[in-house]
Amino acid sequence: MQVWKDYQAQHQERFLEELLELLRIPSVSADSRFNGDVQKCAEAVKHRLQEAGADNVEVCPTAGHPIVYGEKIIDPSLPTVLVYGHYDVQPADPLELWHSGPFEPVIKDGNIYARGSADDKGQFYMHVKAFETMHKTNTIPCNIKFMIEGEEEVGSANLGIFLEQNKEKLKADVVLISDTSMISLETPSIDTGLRGLAYMEVEVTGPNRDLHSGVYGGAVANPATILAKMIASLHDENNHISIPGFYDKVQELTAEERAALNAAPFDEEEYKKDLGINDVWGEKGYSTIERTGIRPTLEVNGIWGGYTGEGSKTVLPSKAFAKISMRLVPNQDWHEISDLFAKHFEAIAPKSVTVKVNKHHGGSPYVTPTDSVAYKAAHKAISATFGKDPIPVRGGGSIPIVALFEKTLGLKTVLMGFGLDSDNLHSPNEKYGVANYYKGIETIPYFHQYFAEMSK
Repeated sequence: MQVWKDYQAQHQERFLEELLELLRIPSVSADSRFNGDVQKCAEAVKHRLQEAGADNVEVCPTAGHPIVYGEKIIDPSLPTVLVYGHYDVQPADPLELWHSGPFEPVIKDGNIYARGSADDKGQFYMHVKAFETMHKTNTIPCNIKFMIEGEEEVGSANLGIFLEQNKEKLKADVVLISDTSMISLETPSIDTGLRGLAYMEVEVTGPNRDLHSGVYGGAVANPATILAKMIASLHDENNHISIPGFYDKVQELTAEERAALNAAPFDEEEYKKDLGINDVWGEKGYSTIERTGIRPTLEVNGIWGGYTGEGSKTVLPSKAFAKISMRLVPNQDWHEISDLFAKHFEAIAPKSVTVKVNKHHGGSPYVTPTDSVAYKAAHKAISATFGKDPIPVRGGGSIPIVALFEKTLGLKTVLMGFGLDSDNLHSPNEKYGVANYYKGIETIPYFHQYFAEMSK
């Protein structure tokens, strides 16, 4: 609609500056030193929702970080869209690898560089500005609710409780999320599924104290060495995960489904060049697209032990640690996989050490039905603003609460993201394209319009 384009063009610079203000708030949910900033960010989101025209906006406390809720009910008989997003961000470490301050947003080469720019402040804020566009032009076609949380990056531990306690408040017809990516602005796509997650931390203990590596080395097991061997054994020579029972419930795709998945544009040479690697790596028998979309994985996210300071210290450490995450595919249950991992990891430990496995958080895989009204509305909305049909793809990341929405609220989810895989999510120099941000604001109103029309 021309009225939307005119309003967005008129307020384009303000839309961008408001996002930059949000990005300046270091709302790191995983680090208690930033608790005040997380609360500050929640209040800022509340303020922006109120400015945009939402009603009943509130910062809802939880046992952890708060959830921001707001709504605009124009007619109870019309369909309702529940918009989900998160205002918390990942830690910015390692700080020395950032080209600019992680919470001092810089626009360079058409990208906004800042922690949270793509994940997820830039993406959820598109919905706030799209809502403002419709509200200020008196064109809201359906009821819209917002639920923006502050614990997604630490597993959304309190969101399930909030959902159970607020089923009536959150009653809707579909959940709409922009926390995923598309192939490119030239080749738009829609995620039709997400992998699940099981996140573990392991501790390997040897002697009761750090030892002199000359006096004791060779006679006492080194926990760091043992841990490295144990982790290495978790993949076989074909990079297949070696935990017994790990693949028992994996949903295999047909040859036709795999062919359709691999039909998406992908340049492996450009992929390697962008990442600065000489070759790809992964489970034998599968393409890169399949490895990151339809196959489960096991990755070491962090490993440490012994002396890591400047200079040398010849020590045989008492303990060694690692953080390990597993991405899961349909039919794999993260609780079951966590148990399988713990049982196996403890079983492969030699008698010379003791092992402790701490199960952190996780979430279930999710597949979006592509025959739903909501998915068709998203497809049509992207076609309207991009001038071409979006390609359905499987996302490699995880949004653990998507399956929870269906279980608790009975709602399906549409994943309409506008980021790129190359946006350095969770890494130094996270970025989000200014054009992507504006394209999302332009497209989202069409989703609401088409969803309202097609729901009749």
